[in-house]
Amino acid sequence: MNSLSFSTTGKPKPSSGILAVIARHRVIAAIAFFCVFPWVMPYQSVAINVLIFGLFAVGFNLLFGYMGLLSFGHAAFLGAGAYTAGILIAQHGAAWWWAIPAAIAMSSVIALVMGLLAIRTRGIYFAMVTLALSQCVYFLVYQLPASGGENGLRGVNVTDVSIFGLTLNLLDPMQKYYFILGFVGVAMAILSRILASPFGGVVEAIRENESRARACGFDVDRTKLLAFVLSAAFCGLAGALNAIHLSSVAIETLAYTTSGMVVMLCLLGGMGTYFGPFVGAALFLLIQDVASEYTENWQLYVGAVFVIFVLFFPKGVWGTLLERIGHER
Repeated sequence: MNSLSFSTTGKPKPSSGILAVIARHRVIAAIAFFCVFPWVMPYQSVAINVLIFGLFAVGFNLLFGYMGLLSFGHAAFLGAGAYTAGILIAQHGAAWWWAIPAAIAMSSVIALVMGLLAIRTRGIYFAMVTLALSQCVYFLVYQLPASGGENGLRGVNVTDVSIFGLTLNLLDPMQKYYFILGFVGVAMAILSRILASPFGGVVEAIRENESRARACGFDVDRTKLLAFVLSAAFCGLAGALNAIHLSSVAIETLAYTTSGMVVMLCLLGGMGTYFGPFVGAALFLLIQDVASEYTENWQLYVGAVFVIFVLFFPKGVWGTLLERIGHER
């Protein structure tokens, strides 16, 4: 849980003691870990993918893990961010520092429209509505001439960037990693602030007991909608960074399989935990990388490992670890 807990009146109150100290420093701990992360990974490209898809899972986790709403439509936000940034850079010559905010804005707007329709439903109906709306986004993007159709978008070339007088060569995997890490670090700091705010407390209250939260006077529908949009904003950032990383955008980014994958990442790492999505992304990508070297049917082995982890780590790897050592999530 975050650094807020709920009293018997349903009002958020700050936690105290060592757990609060740990919660306040979790951003620094996460960034410090990621600074050395690429040096222990077998390939730098895998480390970059862990950052990007971990961030994608972070956005999904805000809605699923903390709010308790299962969405099967988050591929729409990842893909919208990737295509928005990609089209602006490849076809309009926009600078990266303009394309990335535009990608976040586009994903947020799409989430606002989807959310206004989806939050009217609950449970499996919410999941199905988000899946249907995501497929609508897939079809619309597929039909756009600028998207490249089934061939995807090519030419998203960002070879170097200048930040505060420092020039980074994105053709160098290590420099690209730390460029992306800068955005991930900011996103994690923002997420920490969201979770530690009264809004974060209301989000978790709705997850635990929606009826009680509504009875306490919280605007449940507005909170759900805002959480949905914020979730999409993180996913849109991940999509933009992925487009810059790959210099292209595949139409499969918008496919329902991508929405299913992020559910797997969240469950592997631990839903409702701060660092769990990155643990899930690292496990998934490492297993995929190792298994694909020996067989073309790597999905079979990834699926088997996923079943084993779900059976023996029902709260995810990170969530189970935190539960055993008695720390906050």
